[in-house]
Amino acid sequence: MWKLNEVVNIKYVDGYTFKIVFDDGKEGDVDFSSYLDRPGIFAPLKDKKLFCSARIEGGTIAWPNGADIAPETLYERLEELR
Repeated sequence: MWKLNEVVNIKYVDGYTFKIVFDDGKEGDVDFSSYLDRPGIFAPLKDKKLFCSARIEGGTIAWPNGADIAPETLYERLEELR
């Protein structure tokens, strides 16, 4: 269950996947490829150079073009992987 946890580390893995680590130790690989078919702000992330330029901002993963994913969404995705 997400309790206002923040992303503290990200590491590019392969393709459109980052390893995400939260401040409570929960971690896992998240494949973001499903976001790339969405219109708007996520579409430019098909460019691998832009995709790989992600950083931590506001406690979650974010990209220079303004795209980000809510930390609670990421946390839930990791819980689904268990």
